[in-house]
Amino acid sequence: MTTEDPLQMPPQQVAIIGAGPAGLATAAWLRRHGFTPVLFEAADQLGGQWNAASPLSGVWPGMRTNTSRILTAFSDLDHAPGTAVYPSQAEILDYLRRYADQAGIAGQIRVSTAVERLEHAPGDRGWVVRSRHAGTPRAEKFARVVVASGRFTAPFLPAVEGLGEFAGSGGAVHSQAYGGPAAYRDKAVLVAGCSISALEIASELALGGARRVVVASRRQRYVLQKLLAGVPADHVAFTRFAALAGRALPAEALAAGLRQLVVSSSGSPEQFGAPKPDATIFAAGLTQSQHFLPLVAEGRIHTRPWIGRISGTEVSFTDGTTETVDTILFATGYRLSLPFLSEAIAAALDVDDQHIDLHDHTFHPDLPGLAFIGMFDQVGPYFPVLELQARWLAYAWAGLVPTPTEGDLRGGLAQCRAGRSGPQSIPMHVLATLFAQRAGVEPEPDKHPLLRRALLFGPLSPASFRLQGPDLRADAASRTLDAAAAFGRLTSAEMTAEEAGQWDAIQCATCTVAA
Repeated sequence: MTTEDPLQMPPQQVAIIGAGPAGLATAAWLRRHGFTPVLFEAADQLGGQWNAASPLSGVWPGMRTNTSRILTAFSDLDHAPGTAVYPSQAEILDYLRRYADQAGIAGQIRVSTAVERLEHAPGDRGWVVRSRHAGTPRAEKFARVVVASGRFTAPFLPAVEGLGEFAGSGGAVHSQAYGGPAAYRDKAVLVAGCSISALEIASELALGGARRVVVASRRQRYVLQKLLAGVPADHVAFTRFAALAGRALPAEALAAGLRQLVVSSSGSPEQFGAPKPDATIFAAGLTQSQHFLPLVAEGRIHTRPWIGRISGTEVSFTDGTTETVDTILFATGYRLSLPFLSEAIAAALDVDDQHIDLHDHTFHPDLPGLAFIGMFDQVGPYFPVLELQARWLAYAWAGLVPTPTEGDLRGGLAQCRAGRSGPQSIPMHVLATLFAQRAGVEPEPDKHPLLRRALLFGPLSPASFRLQGPDLRADAASRTLDAAAAFGRLTSAEMTAEEAGQWDAIQCATCTVAA
């Protein structure tokens, strides 16, 4: 077979690039609705980021999730009994293996098979996937392709004066290369960044025997603890009510409410000895860590502003202070990287390091039969959102819900382009309810009076999206209530006076906006 003569695959077969959570959920739902998924995975096993052995993974053995067990799952499979509230990397990888087996897609994964190029088929009818396994190239033509290769695979390193001459014994590397605290015992380590990974790594180093731990950031973010009075933060912060409020209330009110939630439950950074963040939480930003601020208060983590320059092993900061360190870990995020896209596809999508032009993060009007799953920068639990996006895609291609019209696609593309200059991180509840509405599975609280409180103020549990629309589950109501009552949070169906008042206010605001 030559590269000019790709093998024609049957029309029901769908190529899926990536066998991480996004690719697995997509494969499961496409298979359920009559398609045959073929998953291409460059690593030697499934898992994506959760396969710590993959060279593209940013997790490390022993790492814990920052999202709770209930919200780090798909709707058809709970975690095994005894799984921690915040599961380990190994527990998540095991979960994904069990999910693939249960969904009947494990045998459809081509491991150690890297996609080298995705291009239009001759005549623009379908797509050619060029891959390589064990040194052998292969070209296949599919009518449909899904890109689910992950958003966080290409580390971003900022420009810092003198970085190339850093002389510390541990070097200056991106946090993707971090493998745990053992290598940093008795070392002085600078962690650059204020993301969740930056604060989790700094905390682990401080608790794991590092001699000195310093965190440098461009701005101090508010820090939400992972547990709020024993309840996982994602059960409190990402709710259906929060999504509805986001559509109905002005930005100032949302910012004030979110800041109040964070400060009342976790304190403000300056109370612990960290810098004082901007009074507006959207300007300051929000991150998460259970231990970071208490460790700052104990003097086990030291905070500095951003790096000014590096000279040998000495790092100077923008406030004039200096630190002598052995290692610098840059927890500075990732670039969007889709190197296998042909020039024509990349140009249509206008892909750069941060942006990709898509209607509702999924479709493009000029690329029929090509879809993208999980290419967004999200705050909060990914698994339920990836599943909902996968369901929308499967339902649209199977004809269970209308496919977006040309007008819809063009309008969504224009909205996406207009948002390029704004914040790129999107709260979980915004995307979850968006994809659920598109898939026709967003439950209406007033249609489920016994579940109303759980649906509005409980977590956006995967089970709650099996109450309405296609693929109902008989146990969806009981599992929704169980998720809301977990950790002793919402154990009654009756709203509190405060919740009832909030719900009335949102309904009133929604009616006013509609009018």
